[in-house]
Amino acid sequence: MNDNQSPNQPWLLLIHQLPSKPAYLRVKIWRRLQNIGAVAVKSTVYALPATAETQEDFAWLLKEIIEGGGEAMVCEARLIDGLSDDQARALFDTARDADYEALATEARALASTLDAAAGSEEKNEARAQIRRLRKQLADVMAIDFFGATGRLAAEGIIAALEIRLATDEDINASDSLAVPTAEDLKGRIWVTRKGVHIDRIACSWLIRRFIDPDAVIRFVPGKGYTPKPGELRFDMFEGEFTHEGDRCSFEVLLARAGLDDPALQAIAEIVHDIDLKDGKFARDEATGIAHLIAGIAVAHAEDEERIAQGGPVFDNLYQYFRKKRR
Repeated sequence: MNDNQSPNQPWLLLIHQLPSKPAYLRVKIWRRLQNIGAVAVKSTVYALPATAETQEDFAWLLKEIIEGGGEAMVCEARLIDGLSDDQARALFDTARDADYEALATEARALASTLDAAAGSEEKNEARAQIRRLRKQLADVMAIDFFGATGRLAAEGIIAALEIRLATDEDINASDSLAVPTAEDLKGRIWVTRKGVHIDRIACSWLIRRFIDPDAVIRFVPGKGYTPKPGELRFDMFEGEFTHEGDRCSFEVLLARAGLDDPALQAIAEIVHDIDLKDGKFARDEATGIAHLIAGIAVAHAEDEERIAQGGPVFDNLYQYFRKKRR
């Protein structure tokens, strides 16, 4: 959940009642609500954050409902009792995370078939499916109002598929992009999304513990941020260090920084299992660490404090795995 919306923000509420017949009208309106990203706060009350675009979406839907013989009204409201702004945003994040996970699951399934897809016909079919997934991802991102965490994983897996099937010319073009090396990482300003959780807390610890003890880390809105010269973004869409394929940002940062340490690799596997929720490494420690980090996030609203509290968790994990290896 991002903080790109102010507290006590305005919401648009669509309150409606549909006739029992025709039956298809209910399905039609439900699909329209899904397509514009509205979430149900009551059985017949749907919400959207109040913007000019969402107001237009609800206006068109209101027209359809009335023309179909139903009743509806749209109003602007501020939540006071019963449902907080944070809880409302969580409803949107949960809905979008489900969309992202569905796309990621489909992309993983497609990736597993590419090993055997050696022929041009199979690859052409795979490219068509990837284009469809990319379009669906763009559609979900358009209604991801608060920056759900599942976006990076889905984007990373689809991007990895695109690279696998790219032409040699495309690959050469992507290789020409300047990627910071380990020597470039000290004395830099690091930037990540507000509302840090497991991956961003772990990355922040890694940066200050092993890369640059004096690193400055700034927290910015996840959407609409324009990086300044010299900044390095991590766990952000189009960031220099972010999800790649089925690797979380911590794994990518660890590899790019050249930190070949088995204890850090064990931590990376735990962070991966918690962040991506795919059970890839099946680390027994993941559940307990996930609860610890979730507790820190609940108890501390400020990002710098979350990092300060999360640091000792990863310090202790690191010492544990170092001693265990000995």
